[in-house]
Amino acid sequence: MTAYAFEALDAEGKTIKDLIDADSPKAARSALRARGLAPVSVQPAVANTAAAQDGQGKSLLQLNIFTPRVLNQTGLTVWTRQLAGLVSSGLPLERALTALGEEAEKPELRHLLADLRAEVNAGASFAKALQQHPKEFDEIYTAVIAAGEGSGNLGLVLDRLADDLEEQQALRSKIMGAALYPMIVSLIAVFIVAFLVTYVVPQVAGVFAGTKKALPFLTTLMLSFSAFVRQWWWLMLLALAALVLVFFQFRKNPQTRLKIDAAWLNLPLIGRLARGYNSARFASTLAMLVGAGVPILRALQAAAETLSNKAMQADALDALVLVREGAPLASAMAQKKRFPGILAMFARLGEQTGQLPLMLQRAARQLSGEVQRRAMQLATILEPLLIVGMGGVVMLIVLAVLLPIIQLNQLVK
Repeated sequence: MTAYAFEALDAEGKTIKDLIDADSPKAARSALRARGLAPVSVQPAVANTAAAQDGQGKSLLQLNIFTPRVLNQTGLTVWTRQLAGLVSSGLPLERALTALGEEAEKPELRHLLADLRAEVNAGASFAKALQQHPKEFDEIYTAVIAAGEGSGNLGLVLDRLADDLEEQQALRSKIMGAALYPMIVSLIAVFIVAFLVTYVVPQVAGVFAGTKKALPFLTTLMLSFSAFVRQWWWLMLLALAALVLVFFQFRKNPQTRLKIDAAWLNLPLIGRLARGYNSARFASTLAMLVGAGVPILRALQAAAETLSNKAMQADALDALVLVREGAPLASAMAQKKRFPGILAMFARLGEQTGQLPLMLQRAARQLSGEVQRRAMQLATILEPLLIVGMGGVVMLIVLAVLLPIIQLNQLVK
C-alpha cells in the first residue's frame, strides 16, 4: 500500500488534510467517501513529479533548508525508543512505521513517516530511506541503522541507539543546568549595572551640578564613565558585534580553528571540562558503532566526526591512521595526550578480553560522570564569584553616589 496526502471536505464543509494508505488514488478516494468525506485532491505522499524534485530527485521537503527539524533531540530519542520496541516485538518495519505514523500528532511527522514507509515499500533499505532526510538523521544515526540491518538485529541496534541518545541528552542537560545559574546571575548583573550607570549616576550629577565644590575622584570617574556610556553605547554595541563577527570568521579558517580549540583545551577548568565531554562523546559513539558491527576504521572515522573540538578531532584521525597501519586501538589512543588515559586503558582491556564495545561504553560512562562532577564544581565556584563581583561593582557605584553627600555634610557642620 502507498501513502497518499489528501484534502477533503467533511459534512460541515470543513477542510481536512491528512494521510491515508491505499493501493491507488482511486481506492484512496473510495475510502474517503466511505468515511463521509468529499475528496478534493489526492496525491502520493512522496512527490514524483518534476515540480517536486530537483535534478537529483529530492523532494521539496528536503530542498527547503529553512524549515525547522521535525524531530528535535528529545523527539528523536522518543521516536527511536518507540520504533525499537515495535521492531523488537516482531512487528515488520513497514507496519511499525505505519503504527507510529497513525499515533503522530504533528502533520510534519506523519509526512516524514509516510515518506520513510513509501521508500521501504519501494524496496529501499531503512538506512537508505533515512539518508534522504539528513536534517533529521545524521550520518552516525544512519550508519548504526545500516549496521543493524546488515546484522539482522535492527531491534537491538535501535534500542542501543536510543540508549546512546538518552545518555547524550542527559549529559548535555546536566552541563546546561550547571551553567544556567551563572548565566542568569551574569545577565541580571549586566542589566543592574547598566541601569545604575545610565540613570542613577546622571541623577547624582544633576544634584551636585549647582555646587562649585570639587567632587571626589571616584564620583568624577563614575560620571565620566556614565557620560561615555550614554553617548557611545551604540558604538560599544557595534564594537562587540564586530568582535563576535571577527571571532566566528577566524573560526571558519581550519588552521585558526585548530589553534583556538587547542588553546581552549589548555584553560585551567574549562579545558578539562571540554576534554572530558568530547572524550565521553567519542567513546560512547565508538562503542555503539563497534557493538553494532561497524568495521573499526569506519567506526573511528564516524566517531571522530562527532567531536566538536577540532584539535581532538585531529588526534582521533591520527589515531585512525595508526590503526589502519596495524597498531592496536589502545596503543593509538595512548599516543594522543589530549584524550584521557582512561580511554586507552579501557580500550586495552577491551581488546585483551574481546569485549571492546562493553569496555568503551564503561569508559564513556566514567568520563561522563566525571564531566558532570566537574561541571557542578565549576558552577559552585562561579556562583559566589559572580555574586561577589556583582556586589563589588554595585558598591563602587554606591560609594560614588554617597561620597559627595558625605562631603557636603562635613561642610555644613
